[in-house]
Amino acid sequence: MNIDWAFPKHVLIALVLVGAIAGYPLSAYGNQEILLAAAAGAVLATLNVLMGFASIEYSRGKSTTVFFKVVLGGMGVRLLVMALLLVGLITVLRLHVGALIGSLGVLYAVFLALEVMYIQKKVSEKS
Repeated sequence: MNIDWAFPKHVLIALVLVGAIAGYPLSAYGNQEILLAAAAGAVLATLNVLMGFASIEYSRGKSTTVFFKVVLGGMGVRLLVMALLLVGLITVLRLHVGALIGSLGVLYAVFLALEVMYIQKKVSEKS
């Protein structure tokens, strides 16, 4: 299997850009608790998108049915795992909810757009 490393590079670039944009307000107005929660949300969103990338790469070259079963089924599993981790981070570790959900939400949206574009590119290449 030949892995296309362009997507993880785009994820890293997006993570750095969002971090740079959010860096000043977080450091100027946030405390240690907010910074930790925002970082945890960023890690969670990044792990989520990289698991999506792994499912796309695994299913690449297989039939369209297998491709969509793996990608869509994997999406359901990823959402369940994220929900369980969020509950744990909020209830057990007592992370700042606003910063955790805010950073997760922003990066989830950015990474979802990247993931959809990547899937579209892979489906187009296959045709």
